[in-house]
Amino acid sequence: MNFKRYIFISFIFCFSKIHTQTCCSGGIPLSNSIGLETSEQGALQIGLNYDYNNLNTLNSGSETLNDNARLRITHSALLNLGYSITNQLSIEGLLTWVNQRRKITQFGNENLDQSSGIGDAILLAKYNFNNTLGKESDLAIGIGTKIPLGSSTETNTQGITLNADLQPGSNAWDIIYLIQASKRFGFRPSLTFSSRVIYRDTGTNPSYFDNSTYKFGNEFQAYLGASDQFVFFKTLINPSLTLKYRDANIDEIGGFDLNNTGGNWLFIIPNVSFNLTPNIVFSAKAELPIYSYVDGTQLTPTYRITSGVLIKIPKKQNSININ
Repeated sequence: MNFKRYIFISFIFCFSKIHTQTCCSGGIPLSNSIGLETSEQGALQIGLNYDYNNLNTLNSGSETLNDNARLRITHSALLNLGYSITNQLSIEGLLTWVNQRRKITQFGNENLDQSSGIGDAILLAKYNFNNTLGKESDLAIGIGTKIPLGSSTETNTQGITLNADLQPGSNAWDIIYLIQASKRFGFRPSLTFSSRVIYRDTGTNPSYFDNSTYKFGNEFQAYLGASDQFVFFKTLINPSLTLKYRDANIDEIGGFDLNNTGGNWLFIIPNVSFNLTPNIVFSAKAELPIYSYVDGTQLTPTYRITSGVLIKIPKKQNSININ
């Protein structure tokens, strides 16, 4: 490594340690937003959601620091598209638009950096195995990729390129693995227990700041939840409660570990959905942290709110006229 490259990477390390502190907790909720239910052959699903992520909790390890000078907010618009090729095989896509803001207030001065634009996308293929875990069960396995559609070279008002965690895109291809399962029991057919595991093997941005590389840490997420159905004033309501565990490895810049990135989180997610019509469902959920342990000092999620609609378009049945 030549001397100039060493100085550059050392500068980035110091800058990131002082200013970012959000690399692994902010950004677009890509992995959060995949895993549509498998429908019958020929069915199309369209989901449109708004996601608000508020990070105003500063942690060192598992300790919460008395410091609210840093605020990170991400607004995301998410478009899910799912199509069932057969009763078992389906494809799913996720398109995103994002606005990210980071504000630091110190000694009466306020520094605001933000970016907006199209984010990265996901394309996933999934195969469903019926009754593999017994009667009234489903097991699905999926594999897909994150497509780097978003810009990774946005600048602030002074013309300085923003750090990777504030960019709409990553300029890197990821591989995504998915396993999800659900099970219903005869004592209450409307009660469903479900689980989902997602692993994201992240790629590397080969042109970070034009002369270095950046790799977000590989990510593991596991969900375990239960949902039920009730009729209230002639409306079908589906409440659910889910536990989510997330583990993110440390990011790398120029082949070196980046301090103040990576960690472990445990969230509780209450959710409720309403069937506005048999094929249109409105849902709203909150994601609340109940435990976190981060590497170094980082902003961690304070709360996240997601709401939106899911439209199901079943396959058109051919009609036969008999004269």
